[in-house]
Amino acid sequence: MKPLASSDAPTVSPAIVPGRMRTFRRKIKKYRALLLMMVPGLLYLILNNYIPMYGVILAFKELNYVDGIFGSPWAGLYNFKFLFNSPDAYLITRNTVLYNGAFIIVNTCLALLVALLVNEIKDKVVTRFYQSTFLLPHIISMVVVAYLVYSFLNAESGFVNRQLANWFGFDSISWYNEASYWPYVLVIVNAWKGVGYLAIIYFAAIIGIDKEYYEAATIDGASKWKQMTRITLPLIAPMIIVMTLLSISTIMRSDFGLFYQVPMNSGPLMPTTNTIDTFVYRAMIVRGDIGMSTAAGVYQSVVCFFLILGANFAVRRISKDNALF
Repeated sequence: MKPLASSDAPTVSPAIVPGRMRTFRRKIKKYRALLLMMVPGLLYLILNNYIPMYGVILAFKELNYVDGIFGSPWAGLYNFKFLFNSPDAYLITRNTVLYNGAFIIVNTCLALLVALLVNEIKDKVVTRFYQSTFLLPHIISMVVVAYLVYSFLNAESGFVNRQLANWFGFDSISWYNEASYWPYVLVIVNAWKGVGYLAIIYFAAIIGIDKEYYEAATIDGASKWKQMTRITLPLIAPMIIVMTLLSISTIMRSDFGLFYQVPMNSGPLMPTTNTIDTFVYRAMIVRGDIGMSTAAGVYQSVVCFFLILGANFAVRRISKDNALF
């Protein structure tokens, strides 16, 4: 084949570039309101998530405050070795994974139940009242939640020991010294705080379903149970999968307030309340070991990354349309 001469090579018309620029400017002008709305979130993402990432190198250094981050000597994988040889490594990993696994299962089931029940309410005013009521716990600070829990579980003046113990005839419990009760307490508190928000998301997906499906099912004599199992749940399955995948992506992260503030940082409860996030905090603040705390954070992020990849791959094998990517 005869090679193209320089004069035979395809050329781009000079008029195309200005045309593209005009199209680009028109799109910017058309969507300028949306772009302006995006700026605060984008700035927050850059300042809060991306710029601090340079601190990851602390996991591979022996920090010297005089020399600074970049001047400190390299420690290689020493911080990771020290972390994994620590007796706390297995404990914090086990607690973080098991708690988040329980949260995903319990919160998803309860949120779906609440969303389905609210969908059966026909009065719009009542529906909005319930939506606001369910969302209220989600926006309450975890510090406030900690003192609400304390008002129930305080050994001397708590509602459980002063009232329920007398009514049902059981002995008072020193809740903040008994670790065996706290897996249940934390799951209940997390469900109370998070189910409402998740239920509203599922409720929004449910009300988006075409009403003709239910009308046809009613004409065919389908009961409410069959409408729920044959219409509602299959049609909102993509939303359930997306929310579950997002939860799996943070399965190695825990709500610091839930595991640190709600148990009031009680020492006897640490076997059941110590997670990766509380461990990182204590390692950095109490022990002053920044290298090991950074290594724990890197370990946390890497495992989360591979978990979301694995979960998304499993979803793609079953249904490609429902996968995140």
